Amino acid sequence: MKRFAVILSGCGVFDGSEIHEAVLSLYAIKKQGAAYQIFAPDMVQHHVINHANGEVMEEKRNVLVESARIARGDIKPLSQYATSDFDALLIPGGFGAAKNLSTFAFDGADCKVNDEVAAAVQATHKASKPIGALCIAPVLLSKILGRGVVTIGADAGVAQAIEKLGGVHNAASHGQVVTDKENKLYTTPCYMLDADIAQIGEGAENIVAAILRDLQG
Repeated sequence: MKRFAVILSGCGVFDGSEIHEAVLSLYAIKKQGAAYQIFAPDMVQHHVINHANGEVMEEKRNVLVESARIARGDIKPLSQYATSDFDALLIPGGFGAAKNLSTFAFDGADCKVNDEVAAAVQATHKASKPIGALCIAPVLLSKILGRGVVTIGADAGVAQAIEKLGGVHNAASHGQVVTDKENKLYTTPCYMLDADIAQIGEGAENIVAAILRDLQG
């Protein structure tokens, strides 16, 4: 059975992992006969957003603890990730990828990436294992690797930042997966487009299927 490591960035689109993308990715992995282990960095998230009104709340939350809500408690600190234990790495989107896993939401192409996230991606890439990223998360791959073909859909500003980081951006629509066979990168736009939950499910199923085809040779 193939095993995916899934990196989450909190719980909730505006300050953590996009829940639909995260849950439907986990569903797709299991539905297609693979297994997963969820990881998240043990760190204080950038800020907390009231998802009912969009306002910043005066409190602090931990990325690992918040991600555990989606994981139903079955989660490990990202510091414990070992490439040798898994066949592929997958990163769902949400603003947490751009606020907690990196500073892309604030610094654009000049962003910094969390050290543990960078190490996980670099180690997986060095081992020639597939890496998948949904929504805004592909910018992390461009920042960390400085190369590779990815998609975030059709957002011109983010596409320009990807190019500045050394990546190549290919426009894509709902459910489409852009595959970089040389670098083993798999990306799909999800909520970077004006999508509904069925289209998110399609993207999640397609990216997992593409990765599994790679692993089956």
